[in-house]
Amino acid sequence: MNFTVREAQPPDQHSIVKAQLAMAMESEELKLNESTLAKGVEAVFSDPTKGEYWIAETDSNEIAGCLLCVPEWSDWRNATVLWIHSVYTWPTFRKQGVYKKLYSHLKAKVEGDSKYAGLRLYVEKQNLSAETVYQKLGMSSEHYNLYEWLKPS
Repeated sequence: MNFTVREAQPPDQHSIVKAQLAMAMESEELKLNESTLAKGVEAVFSDPTKGEYWIAETDSNEIAGCLLCVPEWSDWRNATVLWIHSVYTWPTFRKQGVYKKLYSHLKAKVEGDSKYAGLRLYVEKQNLSAETVYQKLGMSSEHYNLYEWLKPS
């Protein structure tokens, strides 16, 4: 199956919310507050400095997967690193290259513009299948460990 990648538009918000609810439950057994999530997705569309969503869709315009791309300034590189967040592929489209298509699109964007330094993402420690996909695409986990502190929700 062929997939095309496009920047998400406001009418895609409902699909993105559904994808994120499913992703959180599948990957971390976490039930997100749908209202809070919907406001968070809408905030990205209202303020492009927060990031941008990308959609992979079929030839018949069916959404197969999506992700959020968030910019982070790197003083070391004098350029922006794009963080990949909220990756989700709908179950019927898994193992068909949806994420590879999204990743390749973003990688080409970075390679083609000197204002970008690279791509980063984090993965839940138990998500071994995702780690395998990222490694096959040439991504490495050798440089950094991620530490965090989050306020209770």
